[in-house]
Amino acid sequence: MSNDSEAGPGEFTATVIVNAPAPKVFSAFLDWEKQSEWIPFTRVRVVEGDGGEGSLVEAVTTLGPATLRDELRVVKVNAPYEVRVVHCGKVLKGPGAMRCTAMSGDRTQVVLHEWFQLPAGAVGKIAWPVLWPGSKLGFTGALKRFARLVEQGRLP
Repeated sequence: MSNDSEAGPGEFTATVIVNAPAPKVFSAFLDWEKQSEWIPFTRVRVVEGDGGEGSLVEAVTTLGPATLRDELRVVKVNAPYEVRVVHCGKVLKGPGAMRCTAMSGDRTQVVLHEWFQLPAGAVGKIAWPVLWPGSKLGFTGALKRFARLVEQGRLP
């Protein structure tokens, strides 16, 4: 049995540049429940705590008949630079981090990095790339949507 915080082989990185200052971008990202507006097919809610360190956040992705429940514990918040989480649900386990880097012209680079342990067996390895919108392709698209919402003033 592996530890939830151990990095797994299901690693990906997604990056976007947002035309907004880092504190605004960071605040928008940490508005957990509003993530439902930019992560496809997913409802996000804080189930324990205030959304800061120690909080438990649940993201439920529903695509057709399939439902995936992701639970993550917020382990570190270093505003406006970094938030670290550990996915601790039944299917998705492993650490993740979101980093904001201020750039010239009030722009911010957002880097999302996840290290998931893969679901057991051959099915997990085959299904992994399309298993949920947190795959690299899905999350890159979601981050682009996030950037647009921040730039339009709709987040935070």
